Order: sequence, then structure tokens, then C-alpha cells
Amino acid sequence: MTDRLGILVRRLRTQAGLTQEQMAERSGVSVRTIRRLETGKASDHRLGTVNLLADALELGVEDRRQLAAVLAPANSSPIPLQGKANGDSGRPFEPEPESESEPEVVSEVDRMLAGAAAELAREVGRRWQKEEEQRRVHDPFPLPVRWTRAPARLTDHAENIQRLPPGVRPEPMEAAGDLRSVAEAYRGIPSGRLVILGRAGSGKSIMAIRLVLDLLGGSGPYRSRRVPVIFNVGAWDATAVALRDWLVDLLLRDYPHLARRTPAGSTLAAALVDAGLVLPVLDGFDEIAEGLRQEALEALNATSLPLVLTSRAGEYAEAVSAARAPLVWAAGIELAGLAPDDLAAYLSRTARPAAQDGRAPGGGGGEGSEGGEGGEGGEALWDLVLEVLRSGKDPAGGRLAEVLSTPLMIALARTMYSEAPGRDPAELLDAGRFPTVSYLEDHLLAGFVPTVYRPRVAERAATGDPDRDRRRDRRRTWEPDRARHWLGHLAHHLVRLDRDRHDLAWWQIGESLPRSTRVLTVALVSALCVAVSDWAVVLLVVPITPGEALVQGAVVGPVGGLAFGCFYAVMAAFGGGSFAPSQVRLRLRGRAGGGIGRRPVRTFTDRFAAVVPGGFVMGIGCACAFALQRALYEGRSLTDPALVEPLLINMLVLGLIFSSAAGLVFGLLAALETPLDVGSAATPAGLLSANRATVYRQVLVIVPVLTLAIALGGGLVVRLLAGVLGPLSWKLPEGLVVGAVGGLGGGLSYALCFTAWGQWLIFSRLLLPLTGKLPWNPEDFLDDAYRRGVLRRSGAVYQFRHVRLQHHLGHTYRRRQGNYTPATFPVPPRPADGSSTTTHGP
Repeated sequence: MTDRLGILVRRLRTQAGLTQEQMAERSGVSVRTIRRLETGKASDHRLGTVNLLADALELGVEDRRQLAAVLAPANSSPIPLQGKANGDSGRPFEPEPESESEPEVVSEVDRMLAGAAAELAREVGRRWQKEEEQRRVHDPFPLPVRWTRAPARLTDHAENIQRLPPGVRPEPMEAAGDLRSVAEAYRGIPSGRLVILGRAGSGKSIMAIRLVLDLLGGSGPYRSRRVPVIFNVGAWDATAVALRDWLVDLLLRDYPHLARRTPAGSTLAAALVDAGLVLPVLDGFDEIAEGLRQEALEALNATSLPLVLTSRAGEYAEAVSAARAPLVWAAGIELAGLAPDDLAAYLSRTARPAAQDGRAPGGGGGEGSEGGEGGEGGEALWDLVLEVLRSGKDPAGGRLAEVLSTPLMIALARTMYSEAPGRDPAELLDAGRFPTVSYLEDHLLAGFVPTVYRPRVAERAATGDPDRDRRRDRRRTWEPDRARHWLGHLAHHLVRLDRDRHDLAWWQIGESLPRSTRVLTVALVSALCVAVSDWAVVLLVVPITPGEALVQGAVVGPVGGLAFGCFYAVMAAFGGGSFAPSQVRLRLRGRAGGGIGRRPVRTFTDRFAAVVPGGFVMGIGCACAFALQRALYEGRSLTDPALVEPLLINMLVLGLIFSSAAGLVFGLLAALETPLDVGSAATPAGLLSANRATVYRQVLVIVPVLTLAIALGGGLVVRLLAGVLGPLSWKLPEGLVVGAVGGLGGGLSYALCFTAWGQWLIFSRLLLPLTGKLPWNPEDFLDDAYRRGVLRRSGAVYQFRHVRLQHHLGHTYRRRQGNYTPATFPVPPRPADGSSTTTHGP
């Protein structure tokens, strides 16, 4: 009976065109219960559960009679109904409790995933609510971004979207709506797949944010079982990384607390994706490199994963044509432009009257009126422009209406004219200055940064220390030209060959320096760390003269720096040389619940294998330093056989000692690691702070433990190799000295040159400011640029407010630097419709 019931339920569900997840959402029965039922693993079938499934499938009398016959062959009557099928009151039905015979590990996984999904939902909602406020979407009111159904050639058949069996007519879909109704429209899509199309700057990203917040804010049947998470899909290379792995990687980057592992061994991020508890909102499909969009669309079509995709219509249409299919099972909506009446209602309310004149809003004396008629309010500032736009007779007004039909350009115009004194928007109607749409757009883009960085009184922080507040305010008072130069360098840094990157990650800013400069810097910093460590240890412990100690450090330091520099050069050649911030922290006083996982052997082995090459290079450098020191003191040539043979032996022995010691130390670090909590990595600054604290703690562990590992492990290695290589000497006092120099010098070199925070310190905080490409406090500068609206946050990274702004700043920077060549730095072509080449809204 069990097998027959499962087969029948599966057949009825397939005929209804529902997935197990969709039937679970309709019925309230868990996916696991449905899966157990269909696979024949359930032995106790509750009548209430089958009733819920029958109602969810909207079964007729005959189908219900078949179910009743399977449940109780002697009873030919339909299954008793308690819902809409028999006119009952329809009181809610509780899903059946989980079987007590289920293994404990399954219920533990379910509880972990439920808790992780709830925690992720809270964090996603908090972040995007704050981001929506930062982008001033509701000030003074949300722009009326409207949408209509996308062209039929860019969507799947309605029968496929609604997952209907053959012969069933589809229900009519919503024909139009606005920002407030997009979540309701999405809930009415049985496939859970939606494509949002629009011009550049038309508000697709804002609509995606509103969709996420509305889905998270629903309750009861309107609350999504899946947690909607926004991913910038422009960085995805479908030919190199599978969609599932890419989603997991970004979840781990933006939500490091999901690095905790389930009892099954996978991370919470992977488990949530595999369980279908994450709804990917893929923002910026058109930002994928042109040659990769077809592969990306084909990869999306190979899955049935519910998702939301935003894109410019032109780029999406090209990908559809190349793939010979739109996003399968996906409905589509297209954003419409704003009308002059929308501009009149919005712009007139953005120019507030000046606060100091004491008059009520709407009166005279607006701040923006300094550039227009004196003493008039916010409406007067835009009166002439709005009158020309309404008339529709002036060609200049027609061009301006076309430009201001997108929320991006409206936001730029508002910033330049409504919020900055002394500017008159009537200049936008000057046909001589702005003969085309492109001139108008470039004018608004060029004036945005100088406007937001105009001198103004900074807010006072509630620190209680006026001197500290004044120092901080001075640091955050950036000159417009310098700010534009620094932002231009960051925009230029994101250019990579024939494609752009849009995620401005603080740990990758150092890559804007030439590779040779970074290698030389790593070698110099490592040499200084090793030399200072040698001087400190030798002068405190070894009874030699200061002159001898200085000579020894001067020899050991450069040799160690050369070894570390060569190792970094190899890493830079094959992997770029940048290090992602650690997704963990160290707990030196025991381990909190929810550690990294239950696979310590594999974790230890992976970490051991990763650091052994670096440890071996460190040992070789130490052997070379000893040989050079001996040659200098004894006046011998480095080619002397009496030096070469011991050098080769020492390179092998010390390489094994240092590599094994480094492997053991970093294996210990792995045992002390625990995932970051949500709050410590909620922002780029939070992740930087957490990584800095992690590196500090790593140094506290590395220095003493590596010292002891070298000193004690060296004796063991020497004993094992003495019979093969001949007489070897490793006394404990000498081993402790070597270990202390290696532990302190190696620990500091690792912290500064081979961690995300260390590279941020030596490249972004020191070298780039020295060359004038960044300010001396780039962390404050990035945060301030975010608060001014030039940058926005996307999880653990920054992005420019709009990719069009990024292109403009980068292009201007290259022209000013005199290194602009079209072959190297291509300016994206402007579409025929005059819109920009980007996706995100304001």
C-alpha cells in the first residue's frame, strides 16, 4: 500500500505541474514528509495529511476516490474532506508531526537549517532595509516605477510558467503594476521564475530590493519559504563555476557565519542552497561579459531553481537569441519610463525651503532658489523646466524629458540642483551646451561627485571627545578634485582587460598596483620583519657583540625577504596574489558552539598541505643566510665546496624542519577556528575589523607555537636524518634561538604579506597613499563615499552607485593620467536608444 500511495501521489503532483516544494507551500506539509511519502519510506499515513495534499492538488471526486481506495481498499467513498472541497469552515489543519522513528541526525539538520534560514532572513532584511534608506528611495516618496508584461518572445509559454499539464488553459497573468505590486505578482507565478527588464537606470535594482523586502515582510501564506538573497550576477563566469557553487561562495563571502557545518559535513550555506531555502535574486545579467551571457542563460535553463533575474532588455534579448530560448518557465516584466507628470510631482518636492528662514515647507526662500528667482520655494526652482517638459514643444525639453525618464538621472539632477545652492536647473534647457541626450547625461554624471563633495558642516559624533570628533571631521573633509581622482583610480582598478568588475572589495584594492611593485614590497617588508626579529632575539639571548648581531640581522633579513618575495611572486603569477579575508575567527579560550565542522583530519590535512611550501621556502632562506654569514666571517667564497655541501644539507634539513613546523602550527589554528558571527561581518568595515582581530590572534598563536615547533621538531628531524646525511647537530638552546627568529619573523611576515588585512595595510594604507592614488585613511574615505551616495554596499563589498558612474569616473581618470588608449580601456558603446550601458538603478 505504501508504494501504491507514493506512486499515485507522485503521478497526481506531476499532472498538476507542481514540484514537491510548491506542493509543500500550498499544503503546509513539509517537503521531507512529501518526499518520504512518494518514495515509500513513510509507514504511517495520517488522513489529515492526505486531505491537505488533496486540497493542494485541487483533486476532483474521482482522484480522491482513488486515494481513498489505496488508503482503505474496503472503503470506496472519497476521502473525508475538511477544507474547501466539502464546504467546511476551512479551519487550518496542522501538518503531521515528524515520525519518532526518524534518525536524530535528520531532525538536527532540519533544526539547524530552519534556524540558519531564519537568521539569514533577518540579516538580509536588515541589510537591504538600511540600503533602501541609504539610497533615499522614500524621500520624499518612491518614484512611480511602473511595469508591464515583457514581450512574448522574451518569456516562456504561459502554460510552462504556470506548470500546467497538456490541455489545461492558463490563467491570465497580471498585465501591469508598479513598485508596490511586484511581490504580489511574483507570488502568482507558480514556477517561481521572473525576469525584470528595463533600460539602464530604470530602477531594476530598486525593484529587486523592494521585492526582497516585501517577500521577507509577508506573513502567513504570503511569507516566502525561501529566503530571497540578492547576488550580483555580473561577476559569474558560467564556464568556470557552476551556479550552485557560485551561490555558495557568495553566501560565504557576504554571510561568513554560514561557514558553520552541518552534521553531514557541508557548510550551512551549501545546505541552504541544496535544500531550496534560498531564492536567488540575480541582479545585473547584462553586466556579464558579452561572450559569457549565452553560457550563463543555458546554465540557468539547466536548472529548475526558482529565481529572479534583472537585465537590460537588449542584452537579454541577444542572449535569448543566441541560446534559442528565454529563461525557461520564467515570466517577464519590463519597466516603463517616467512621464513629465511624474517629474513634476517629484522634483518640486525635492527642493525644500531653507530651514533657517523659519517658514513652513512650501513657502518662499528655498535653498535651491539661490540659483533661480529670489525668495521663491522649491516649486519655483523647477517651474520653468517643468513647464517646458509639460508643453512638449521645445526640442531641448524633449531631450531633457528623455534623460529624466529614468530614476538614475532624476536622482543625479536632484542632487545637483535641489540639494546644492547656487545652481539653476534651467541651464539643462540650453541647446547650445547640451545639443544631444549624451551631453545631458555626461553633464549630470560629471557634476555628481563635485556636488556631493562640496564643503559642508560635518555632523558631530556622540563620542564625548570634541578633539577626536574634530580630527575625524577634518579627515572626512575631502576636496572635490582629490575625491574625484581617488574615486577614478578605484573605478580604473575595476577594469580587467575586456571586461569590468563591479565589486569593489577592500582586500583586492592592492591589485591596482603593478605586480612587480607588490612583489618588491612583500620582499622588503618580509626582510624588515626577519631582520628586526633576528636583532631582537639575538641581542636579548645570544652573548655576542651588537656589531655581530647587526651584521647577522642584515644578512638574515634580506635572504628571508628574498625567499618570501619569490614565494609571493609565484602565487601572484598563478593566483593574482590577493588573499580573501578569513571567514573565521580564533577562540583562544575554548570553542563556541557551532564550530567549523566534524572533519578535523581533512581540515588539518588541507591546511598542512597549503602551508608546507611556504615553510620549506622559509627553511631554505634560513640555510642560505647561515651560509652567507659563515662566508662573510670566514672570508670564503660562496662557491667553496666546504660551504656548498653543508648548504645543500642545511637547505634540506631546515626546509623539512620549517615546513613541518608551519604545517603543525596552522593545523592548530584550524582547530581553534570558529565562524564569524553575523554582526562582525555585516559590512565591509565589519569584515575588515573582524579580519584584523583574527590576524592579531593568529600572531599570538603562531609566534610561540612556531618557536617551540621549530626547536623541538628540529631535534626529531635531525635524529631521523642523521643516519642518512651523516653527523648533524641540533642543540636545544640553538634550536630555541632559531625557532624564536623563525617564529617571530615568519609570523610577522605572514600577517603583513599573506593575509587580507596585512595586504590592505601595506598596499592600501601605505603604498597607494604614498603614490597619491588613495587618501591616507582609505577606510574612512570608502565609508564616507557610501554615506554620500557615491558607493553602495552589496554584502561584504562596495559597488559604485551605478555602473555608468563607474565608467565615467574611470574614463575621466585615464584621460587625466594620459594613459588612455581605446584598445586597452574600451569605453562601452552607447546603445541606439541613448540609454547607458549599465543595469543598476539609482
